[in-house]
Amino acid sequence: MRKLLWIIVAVAVAFLVVGAVVKAVAFLLWVAPVLLLAAVLVFFLNRSGGRRIP
Repeated sequence: MRKLLWIIVAVAVAFLVVGAVVKAVAFLLWVAPVLLLAAVLVFFLNRSGGRRIP
């Protein structure tokens, strides 16, 4: 009976860790496109900065 209790505790902790990781990854999936857009914008601003366009 004690083995079953330890197995249940181990599974519960594993589910808790997996749930936290999935939530973090879901957050990063929303942050990544915003950071990518900002990087592209900064790249183009730096590339065209100070030059006149004919």
